[in-house]
Amino acid sequence: MRLVFILGDQLTRGISSLDGIEPTRDVVLMVEVAAEATYVRHHKQKLVLVLSAMRHFADELRAEGITVDYVRLDDPDNLQDFTGELARAVARHRPEAVVVTHPGEWRVLQLMRGWAEGIGVPVEIREDDRFLCSPAEFARLTAAGKTGRMEYFYREMRRRTGLLMEGAKPLGGKWNFDAENRKALPRGHQGPQRKRFVPDALTAEVMALVEARFGDHFGRLDRFGWPVTRTEALLALDDFLTVLPAFGDWQDAMQAGEDFLYHALIAPALNIGLLTALEVAQAAEAEYHAGRAPLNAVEGFIRQVIGWREFVRGIYWTGMPGYAATNALNAVRPLPAFYWTGETRMRCLAEVIRGTRDNAYAHHIQRLMVTGNFALLAGIAPGQIEDWYLAVYADAFEWVELPNVHGMVAHADGGRLGSKPYAAAAAYIGRMSDYCRGCGYDAKARTGRNACPMNYLYWNFLITHQDRFGKNPRMALPYKALAAMGEGERAAIVSEAEGFFARIDGPEAPSGQLSLGV
Repeated sequence: MRLVFILGDQLTRGISSLDGIEPTRDVVLMVEVAAEATYVRHHKQKLVLVLSAMRHFADELRAEGITVDYVRLDDPDNLQDFTGELARAVARHRPEAVVVTHPGEWRVLQLMRGWAEGIGVPVEIREDDRFLCSPAEFARLTAAGKTGRMEYFYREMRRRTGLLMEGAKPLGGKWNFDAENRKALPRGHQGPQRKRFVPDALTAEVMALVEARFGDHFGRLDRFGWPVTRTEALLALDDFLTVLPAFGDWQDAMQAGEDFLYHALIAPALNIGLLTALEVAQAAEAEYHAGRAPLNAVEGFIRQVIGWREFVRGIYWTGMPGYAATNALNAVRPLPAFYWTGETRMRCLAEVIRGTRDNAYAHHIQRLMVTGNFALLAGIAPGQIEDWYLAVYADAFEWVELPNVHGMVAHADGGRLGSKPYAAAAAYIGRMSDYCRGCGYDAKARTGRNACPMNYLYWNFLITHQDRFGKNPRMALPYKALAAMGEGERAAIVSEAEGFFARIDGPEAPSGQLSLGV
């Protein structure tokens, strides 16, 4: 008899740990534990998503005749951590072995590696074959020089999967159509009505539990609408496919009040296992071949799924634990309080944090070029901004969150993930969104009483790190502009930045703050 331990992000019927399960003999163990809800203070919607999806998945396994030993969070005997609950289950069932699938976090893998000795039963850790590239294979590709940049790794994944390929060549004659995917929305554009899911009785029960146990966590629950079953996840994928034609052009666009636009909204379901990467990529490819979606949109989406997603996982598992400890820019400033309250006159940040509170979601440009850009420019300590992203987004699990934030947002890895920092002034946000209209700051002013902080923080960032980035060819234009500034303007920029940092958790300007009710 084997005890198959399924974690909350492994809700895939084809997961490797369930391979060969004997329903008349083996037992599946699933546990809800407070330690996993609180090691960072996860958004309330994220907790509901995982716990509800776990309970639905357990019911589906039971419907197949599989025995499921399910320990609920409010079980009075619950020891509230993985190791304790596994030990109790071993005592109950006395299995010959424990079978698990490789987890998504380094800290959990360290727990797993100690279980056999601790419980006195062999523990088999199987590869997570839902991914297209194993950590061992990524290491081999790294040794072969194919993971220096995501683009080359992505091409390798295209060749291996055959996605959007025409023999040995990419469809359309190019690997990457990103240059076509950077359009701003027309003024006053109204996005599509996206599919959301009304909580059923089981989900409502979980919502009440989360509100009772974790009511002081960030976020609101009245906007919960994420898929919590495989059936709902497939419906969410179908909904995305209807807007996929517009995804390409406007995937980088932002608009106040439009939280979802044309984005997939399937990452939470994908990252807990209700969908798999290959099936969603193939579904998008089918839309192109059916003539319903243009190549730039389909390629852009597939690049995110089999390119970036697989690439950052490889970086994580081949780089940990040392990867997380790097801090190339020596960023040490604490995370500002407005990341939790949203109380800031910077409309871009207030709007993105408001959407994050309401939905446990923001799309990739909002994360990278608004909340992430500010954190980079302000020199926020990598660990603090990483914990925030891990806590507030429903799709955030450390294997995908940490490299994206550590490497792309904070540039803390010194350039392993990107050859230049993703730093921008207000002009970029004004070009790609309507956030600057109606903002309390002047997006065109570099310095002065009402200048947008993104502007003087951007130039201050370039001044501070000129020795590191001054000769980077991808940053030649901004450094040429910096060189043309007089000493007086440079000094004013530094002075404005220092003044802002001194009051970063107080009123930002004499006119006071704008609260968006976060």
